Amino acid sequence: MFQVGEKIIYPMYGAGVIEEIEEKKSGTQTELYYIIQLPKNHMKIRLIANKSEELGVRAVGKKQEIAKALEEVANRKVVMPENWNLRYKDNLQKLKTGKLDMATEVIKNLNEREKIKKLSTIEKKMFRTAMQIVLSEIICSYEIDAEKAEELLANLVLNC
Repeated sequence: MFQVGEKIIYPMYGAGVIEEIEEKKSGTQTELYYIIQLPKNHMKIRLIANKSEELGVRAVGKKQEIAKALEEVANRKVVMPENWNLRYKDNLQKLKTGKLDMATEVIKNLNEREKIKKLSTIEKKMFRTAMQIVLSEIICSYEIDAEKAEELLANLVLNC
């Protein structure tokens, strides 16, 4: 169970902070909810606490874990389907895992694809979503601003 003030990753949204843990009664049952503040768009999300693991919510990684994950992805060979529909489904599944290396792989793959052929509007949106997810974790873990996080990501993954 997470605590108030903990930094977490919520798949498809990125990093956030648990602002509050709320108890709500529904009939005879009482549920605990995490109230998560996401810096992106100043969004708040209410999430049933006992479903968080099932949804892939996890703690923000430590600096060393993040650096290792980014370096591992940088060294992976880009493998993706030529068919955009299959590529989209594959990348979406990776983002839904909530894992840093999977989201970073989406960034790397789509970045490489862009060099070969322009991305579709849908893939551009997916690229931006993946970037937001990865950058938000880097920002939270390293406690740096967005510009420095983008430099770090570019140096470790995009410019290899």
